[in-house]
Amino acid sequence: QVQLMESGGGSVQTGGSLRLSCASSRFSHRTFRMAWFRRAEGKEREAIATLTSDGRSAYSDFVKGRFVISQDGDGNVVDLEMKSLKPEDSGMYHCAARWGVTYAEDWSQSGYYNDWGQGTQVTVSS
Repeated sequence: QVQLMESGGGSVQTGGSLRLSCASSRFSHRTFRMAWFRRAEGKEREAIATLTSDGRSAYSDFVKGRFVISQDGDGNVVDLEMKSLKPEDSGMYHCAARWGVTYAEDWSQSGYYNDWGQGTQVTVSS
C-alpha cells in the first residue's frame, strides 16, 4: 500500500495561516485524483479540496477563497495552503488518493479513495 504522508499541521489563532503537505513519490509520475479531508471531533468527515494529475482542482464551498490546493515543482507533494483560518477549521486533516484515474462522479466521497495518510492536526483558537 502506498503511503501518503501529511505534514504541516499545528496551532494558530483565528485569521492565521497554515500550509499542509501531502507527500508521495507517486504524485510525480502517476495519474491520480487526490483530496484533502478533515474531521472535527464529534463531526462527520468533510471533503475540502481535490486535485488531479492533469491540474484540475475543486473546493468545497466553505473553503473557497481561503484555501488553495497545488502540486509543488518537484511533483511529489500536494500542498493545501490555508488562510483566514477559523475555529471551525480545526480538526484532523487527511490526504487521500486514487491512482490511475482522474474522473470522479463525486470527488467528495471518501469511499472513492483507496490510499490514505495518517493525518495531521490543525487547531485554530479564537
